[in-house]
Amino acid sequence: MAAIRIDRVILRSIRLPLLHFFETSFGRSYDKEALLLELQADGVSGWGECVSGEGPFYSYEDFKTSWYVLSTFLLPQLLETGWVDPESYAQSVEPIRGHPMAKATVESALWDLKARSEERPLWKVLGGTRTRIPCGVSIGIQDSVQELLEKIQIELERGYRKIKVKIKPGWDLDVLDAIRDRFGSIPLMADANSAYRLTDLETFVAMDRFELMMIEQPLYHDDIFEHASLQRSIRTPICLDESIEHARDASAALDLGSCRIINIKMGRVGGAAEARRIHDLCQARGIPVWCGGMLETGIGRAHNIALSTLENFSIPGDVSASRRYFERDTIQPAVTVDADGCIEVSDKPGIGFEPDLEFIDFITVKQRVFSPMGK
Repeated sequence: MAAIRIDRVILRSIRLPLLHFFETSFGRSYDKEALLLELQADGVSGWGECVSGEGPFYSYEDFKTSWYVLSTFLLPQLLETGWVDPESYAQSVEPIRGHPMAKATVESALWDLKARSEERPLWKVLGGTRTRIPCGVSIGIQDSVQELLEKIQIELERGYRKIKVKIKPGWDLDVLDAIRDRFGSIPLMADANSAYRLTDLETFVAMDRFELMMIEQPLYHDDIFEHASLQRSIRTPICLDESIEHARDASAALDLGSCRIINIKMGRVGGAAEARRIHDLCQARGIPVWCGGMLETGIGRAHNIALSTLENFSIPGDVSASRRYFERDTIQPAVTVDADGCIEVSDKPGIGFEPDLEFIDFITVKQRVFSPMGK
């Protein structure tokens, strides 16, 4: 496409209450705090969402550091450059070390802007082929096992095709046993968020009896080597999440036998271009992938839907309906899941949804506008 000169950039910090707290081994959240980025060019806007959290727990990035990196480095550089094709954006910001979530925010908005400018749906621009996305849900740690079972029952009745539950030491074997006892052989996986060590091998061997789809990121967040040792010792497939920050990590993990499944999150790997490279690598090596969630609002969720249309996203991801988390979302219409547990992919240009500007303005707690020099 012809180069587009970006006219204006708006960076917003928002706070959106969750319908129910969400707890992992890192802690409990009651609100979703996020950054939304709008790039304006020739009367068209492209939108991205930063998935960094409220603290440096999942990653060293949080929404405050992302705001700093975006406003001090990434956005001024983008305005100085003008237009950068999203495919090559990551290369253009390589001198800025790390901060993949901040970088993915800009790249996502560039992808949306490109697709809208070409009047094409983003999923087709990315090379997706699937028009229906099977969905799973991620259910956090609850105050009691009974509350967890009740939530699982609700999500199964809604048609979701995979149940992911968070685990941590002391909230694992008894919980999984209760789930299997009540629901039988439902598609079930456990996400540890790095809460265990190799000294917990006996616990993981015991988990084999639950016939889980996978155990996600059981050991250190930056480890590949020890996961290979664990995978050799258990039947249950290991899925790596935090350890995979780019295609080089994925290649090393597969060479070592550290996992049999990979969770791809655009924010974690720096954007859709790198996510697609990991997808292609795994597809070539016969390793299934799925799209993980970061409690995104609708804008980030829409980008996940587009990514999930790629062929090798063969396991239901954490791309669920807006109503699971928010009374009102940042997009119109909200993301919905049908009775078969699938999302119908939109053929509308860009991410397929329109930002709810009135509501976004209402939940914005801080905003900064950037313009090219001389404007």
